[in-house]
Amino acid sequence: MPQAGQVLQASLAEHNLIQRYQLKEILGQDASRQTWLAIDLASHTQEQVVVKLLALNPQMHLNECQLFEREAQILQQLDHPRIPKYRNYFVLDHQPGSRFSWFGLVHSYIPGTSVQQLLNEGKHFSEAEVEKIAVEVLNILVYLHEQNPLIIHRDIKPSNLIWGEDGRVYLVDFGAVQDQAVLEGATFTVVGTYGYVPMEQFGGRAVPASDLYALGATLIHLLTGVAPADLPQHDARIQFADKVSIDRGFVNWIGKLTEPSLSERLSTAQQALEALQNKHKLSPAITNYKPTGSQIQLKKSASQLEIRIPRRGKKAFRSFYLLGFIVPFLIQLPNYLNLFWSWSSYTITPWVGTAVIGVLGIVVMSAVILPAFTQTYLYFDRNHFEIRRKLFGFPYWWRRAKTSRIIAIGEEEIKRTAAPKGVTIETGSRKYTTNPLATVERLWLIQEIKDWLRLR
Repeated sequence: MPQAGQVLQASLAEHNLIQRYQLKEILGQDASRQTWLAIDLASHTQEQVVVKLLALNPQMHLNECQLFEREAQILQQLDHPRIPKYRNYFVLDHQPGSRFSWFGLVHSYIPGTSVQQLLNEGKHFSEAEVEKIAVEVLNILVYLHEQNPLIIHRDIKPSNLIWGEDGRVYLVDFGAVQDQAVLEGATFTVVGTYGYVPMEQFGGRAVPASDLYALGATLIHLLTGVAPADLPQHDARIQFADKVSIDRGFVNWIGKLTEPSLSERLSTAQQALEALQNKHKLSPAITNYKPTGSQIQLKKSASQLEIRIPRRGKKAFRSFYLLGFIVPFLIQLPNYLNLFWSWSSYTITPWVGTAVIGVLGIVVMSAVILPAFTQTYLYFDRNHFEIRRKLFGFPYWWRRAKTSRIIAIGEEEIKRTAAPKGVTIETGSRKYTTNPLATVERLWLIQEIKDWLRLR
């Protein structure tokens, strides 16, 4: 037995626990905890159990230490087939070789392999296996979050999920479990694992949705094979969709679990289960927020994206003022031309003047009226996309093409000024462009369309 085990055996003997637990092998160890496989000698069949020791900070107040005991008592009341049965708890006040006291939890042993160990061994989890894990863990969370007092696990991650020999998934390691008393101001050394912990938990506020975030981050790890802390982020969202080839609805559902904002995240385990059953109706996670004051309307789901770009508001009305100066000029243009050409003994025939007015009218219509008063409608699904333009509610331009032919989403530029004009959809042989947009709106729409198409 390792030296740590000999020291612990001596400590157990000192506290009259040596007759109860016989240590067999160490399962895990760091500076603040030890996990041992042991035999419960007091049981009729001498069952295997797990003894977990948590180091108690010497600065802890008495009421905080009592809170550990309260939580252990709560854990002993849990009765769920996918949660190990908590049998006992104890405190080792003076463990030899350590200045810490240790709090011990004893629970039944679950035969199987941790999901983290399977990852370490190179296992690639299929989409079906990951969804199975999601459903089974959510069912456990439904049970935990309905307890009174409320129980939040706070440390869901691959190493705390056991793939049992019976093919079922178990949730273990409640050393970081939190009951409602924590919300009253007590603090804990264990607060979760970086990469799986949402922002509100870092701030000391854990809610049921915090467990959902940790589950979502765990599922991302299983699908990508990469720890969530090592994946890129955008607006605090874990970027993983481009690294997996799975059902789009499932991607969107995981995105709803891992929303950094509590208001956007799925809030309960039951809600998450129901959303999973209807995953194809979910919209992708927001990747960038709509600019303040924008009148653009955007609706998206896993199968469709619709964008309505209105006319340019006040800018459109300003165009009327411009027309107020241009129209009288156009009406008088033949007279101006006759006056000019009279110096050279030439005259302008009526049809020439009309033609000039017509040409300039078309130029004004294209340069002023259409951009100012045009409404653009974009529609995407997995097969086709459409772009329509309407003037005063009447359609005057319409195009349709296959979504699979889109190769780029970007900005159309006016070559003379190099000023951005609008959002451009490029299919290789053709470009389709929206009406002009403000820079912040244009960048927002480009990113939204790219994210929906998963186009980089």
